[in-house]
Amino acid sequence: MRRNVKKLNFMIEESIRQELEQLVPAGKRSVIVNNALRKELEHIRRKNSIEKLINPNVKLNRYTNREIIDCLSIDRKEH
Repeated sequence: MRRNVKKLNFMIEESIRQELEQLVPAGKRSVIVNNALRKELEHIRRKNSIEKLINPNVKLNRYTNREIIDCLSIDRKEH
């Protein structure tokens, strides 16, 4: 099944481009870049969620420590 894809134009550092071209065959580069971006975006989403949880000025549903630990445990098992 083909995923919906879109070509993007953006800049990367020359040293990263060189290493990518050295280490990854041409037909595999998009997969590598997509996987790296997916991981980084997940990291950013988690960081933002944690910041919301610890910010006393944000009105959120309050969770017990046990509920938070259980959710984190499930999340870690999925990755």
